[in-house]
Amino acid sequence: MRGALQCIALRPSGHTPSDSRPTSGEFIHRNAAVMSRVVCIDDLKQAALARLDKNALGYYNSGADGEQTLTDNNAAFQRYRLRPRCMVDISTIDLTQTVLGHEVSMPIGVAPTAMQAMAHPEGECATARAAEEMGAVFVLSSGSNKSIEEVADAAPRAIKWFQLYILKDRSTTVKMVQRAEQAGFSAIVLTVDAQVFGKRLADARNGFQRPSHLRLGNFASDVDKACHRGDNEYVEALFDLSVTWDDLSWLCSVTRLPVLVKGVMTPEDAVAAADRGASGVIVSNHGGRQLDGCIATVDALGPVVAAVGLRCPVFMDGGVRRGTDALKALALGACMVFVGRPLLWGLAHDGQRGARLALQLLQSELRLAMGLCGVTKVADVTEDVFEQSERSQL
Repeated sequence: MRGALQCIALRPSGHTPSDSRPTSGEFIHRNAAVMSRVVCIDDLKQAALARLDKNALGYYNSGADGEQTLTDNNAAFQRYRLRPRCMVDISTIDLTQTVLGHEVSMPIGVAPTAMQAMAHPEGECATARAAEEMGAVFVLSSGSNKSIEEVADAAPRAIKWFQLYILKDRSTTVKMVQRAEQAGFSAIVLTVDAQVFGKRLADARNGFQRPSHLRLGNFASDVDKACHRGDNEYVEALFDLSVTWDDLSWLCSVTRLPVLVKGVMTPEDAVAAADRGASGVIVSNHGGRQLDGCIATVDALGPVVAAVGLRCPVFMDGGVRRGTDALKALALGACMVFVGRPLLWGLAHDGQRGARLALQLLQSELRLAMGLCGVTKVADVTEDVFEQSERSQL
């Protein structure tokens, strides 16, 4: 059930990885071909494949172990069938809503993804500017290449949230929160499903290393050097394996910003988060990069909404690749969905313009899907958009 509490011609960027650079003739021909057919997120991904080297592509695209969860995050949306409605005035379809006190242009935001400068030199600054142009929420990863301050300067008017892990050094954690506050970020997103990182086979096979010219923008140089290779070194050097729900209460006590909890997949954890001061929860399995074989996020969404939807807003990420996916998540009770990989594909394809294109594609598809289902406002999207067989299972 839906909770009663509602969240009121492209050109190439010139960035091609040096170890996979085609000849100039091949590059022009290949990019002209892909740009002529970029009409959905899948096309944008194919365009990005022409730009990313093996190291970056494996890092961005892989899931844990056999990638069952990664695959099911996408496939699960196809199990829900929509019910079109006719003869409804759809001359005006309003995608705007209010989220944590800010009006946004659509219920689709930018999820936190690390090390975006592997996709494009401007990295998170370009993605944040794209979100600013579109009036969408942008969430900055604590593992970003660009710092909190750099992103704030690049997109001063964007609605920016900062993603955080609770670190071994609590003083460093507090300082990062304070930097986000001072830089104009309006929420903290605490990721709770990654005290240890899942086994990503593509990274292991590729011997993933962070490119030597890139750094972790939010950490001091000594910490950055200690984490110079991949995720495992990053986690071992910084993350605290002993954190509990009591640490969420502590985090809420040291910031004036609302704290959202990301990585919730069960009603029990959603209730625990709400009990300890969370201003919202984000249903997420880390893009299928943590525990392989767990349920898809869209399947976990309904029970979480039923558990805490009357107490706090519920958001979702994982597997959203089409506007119809977003519509289905909204119907299951999400106030908003977040997308990660689609923005990386856009960023790799054409920097800020490509990231903006990813959001534009999803926005236009959501508007179309709502119109064909006879719904003109986000707040009016309910489980009634589903066929009876789907609704009976909610």
